[in-house]
Amino acid sequence: QVQLVESGGGVVQAGGSLRLACKTSGLNLHEYAMGWVRQVPGKGREGVACISYTGEKRYYADSVKDRFTIIKDTAKSTLYLQMDSLKPEDTAMYYCAADRSLQDLRVVVRGVGERTFEYLGQGTQVTVSS
Repeated sequence: QVQLVESGGGVVQAGGSLRLACKTSGLNLHEYAMGWVRQVPGKGREGVACISYTGEKRYYADSVKDRFTIIKDTAKSTLYLQMDSLKPEDTAMYYCAADRSLQDLRVVVRGVGERTFEYLGQGTQVTVSS
């Protein structure tokens, strides 16, 4: 059974940092591209970042570029999102996603379309206070 379990969310002041983790089980990470998406209640889902099968290629939404870093550790079966210089507008529920299609993840991260991912975690809340 495939599971994606996020952790690392919390409350942080603007300018601070958080590191989210997504522990996976039941997946061969070399066969899946992975990413992070976020959602605020009442708003649509926003793609944040995605990473290729081997972790060599990374893509970011303009809103987080140069502040967030996505990391894929296949040895630990874990995906990370290092978030620095956090802003109040980063407040959201953050979800880990896995899909065989890197292109589908890139579409969502670029904000040019909607996609249903093969696997999605339960989410971890990030709150940035001003």
